Amino acid sequence: MSHAWLSSPILAQLNSGVIVIDDEYQIHYLNAFIERHASVQLSEVQGKSIFSVFADLPEAWLKRKLMSVLDLNTPAFSSWEQRQYIFKLPHLRPITSSSQYMAQNCSMLPLVSDQTDQPLICILIEDATDAFVYQQHLSKTLIELERANRQDGLTKVLNRRYWEEQLKQEIHRAQRYHHPLSLILFDLDKFKDLNDKYGHLGGDFVLIQLASFISSLLRDSDLFGRYGGEEFGIILPDTGLEGAVEVAERICQAVAEYPMLFNQQTIRASISMGVAELLPKQHLLHDDVIRCADMALYNAKRAGRNRVCSYLAGETEYQKKVN
Repeated sequence: MSHAWLSSPILAQLNSGVIVIDDEYQIHYLNAFIERHASVQLSEVQGKSIFSVFADLPEAWLKRKLMSVLDLNTPAFSSWEQRQYIFKLPHLRPITSSSQYMAQNCSMLPLVSDQTDQPLICILIEDATDAFVYQQHLSKTLIELERANRQDGLTKVLNRRYWEEQLKQEIHRAQRYHHPLSLILFDLDKFKDLNDKYGHLGGDFVLIQLASFISSLLRDSDLFGRYGGEEFGIILPDTGLEGAVEVAERICQAVAEYPMLFNQQTIRASISMGVAELLPKQHLLHDDVIRCADMALYNAKRAGRNRVCSYLAGETEYQKKVN
């Protein structure tokens, strides 16, 4: 054995992996931790290439690391955050995670043989699975919190607070770059009657189904949110009034033709929609744009529901019944 300290019982009991290789990548030593996790015996692998014993190693990447240790005679390090693992070892834990393999911090240290002066490298493998799993859980929790912070709990579209924040940003962008921007507000016609007939569970079912259905009709860049109760809003970036009215007509028509099965009963619903455009040179606040769309929505309901009305320059310019 090239180093007397390799025979120390401390290494055999160490709760970290130790592998010693030479400058030709041949294994000189590995401790009990590696034997246990990799299901190998030192007597069987001593003198063999580390890349033949551990066939799943990232060979090109690891060779670059090891060469830098030999050439510069300085340690190298790899954390689980950079690369989850180098050696594909099971973590042997009853832990639920997205990986069955041990997350690792690896240090590569330059050594010299006591007997032959041959350059050696000691690879220390620290089990970082606990930190990895904790980080996974933390990241998942943060994603869920972020989703809850922006998502309506019932319909899973954007909630009002986040949707209004997005509207403010889109108005600022439209005014800065002189791009068109349109807004659609709509609500379900006679929603109280639906609740009375099918109960609140039926009403919630309709809201959920229509929110999902309408989402499927929109572009990825459109911003769909629940404004309150049965009222919703759609922000249409880079879209003028004519294009927004076409979108609204298509949605209004599709909803009127969309059957929903609840407790073996087919429910059909309709919506009334108000459309407003922010002209590129207008300096309006988000409340102003909402007010314009809301006035158009009011006119759509007053004119008989199940239709699209638009608002522009202070008066209702467009009205169309859908059916």
